[in-house]
Amino acid sequence: MEFKTALFYAFALILVFAATRVITDRNPVHAALFLVLAFFSAAGIWLLLKAEFLAIVLVLVYVGAVMVLFLFVVMMLDINVGKLRDGFWGYFPLAATIGVVIALEMSAVLLTGFWATDAQVPAVSANIGGTKALGMLIYTKYVYAFEIAGSILLVAIIAAVALTLRARKDSKYFDPGEAVKVKASDRLRIVKMASESNRPQADAADAATSTQEGKV
Repeated sequence: MEFKTALFYAFALILVFAATRVITDRNPVHAALFLVLAFFSAAGIWLLLKAEFLAIVLVLVYVGAVMVLFLFVVMMLDINVGKLRDGFWGYFPLAATIGVVIALEMSAVLLTGFWATDAQVPAVSANIGGTKALGMLIYTKYVYAFEIAGSILLVAIIAAVALTLRARKDSKYFDPGEAVKVKASDRLRIVKMASESNRPQADAADAATSTQEGKV
């Protein structure tokens, strides 16, 4: 067995184990950490396939951004895990059926790729995950699709911000435009006051009290 083959089986076993623990672990934080491990294992498999761009994107985007956000949300919110698992077995048959269909579809695609001859496989697909080859495809053949996808994501970001900042009865609302135009003088006012001290009066009261006590 070659070293690359051994690494593939090692990453595959870790990936399957981590993915199983994601859906079986009772602790949400542990499940999120197992998902991070699954992403790292998948990135290792991508590197073995010479798809370094996809591996880097998987680590930077999903592990570095999405999963960190998930961990913050899970740790900050008080999630009732028992209540979430009440209807687990009720949805299990449907979920298992969908999982089997997805597995069969992926197997069909993989087997079709294995059975394809060299003449049927395009030359560019030999290094489709490489940064240079992927960039050439995106910015030449698929440039319009890439621009459309970027525009859709931009609209989705603007819509998410607009929905989050909309005026609601159950949350405090502020106008983003007014928040941007605010100045330091609008938030802070410096008031000059003359210094005052009650110390002389206090000393006089103490002296009068001492005098009365001495006469007594």
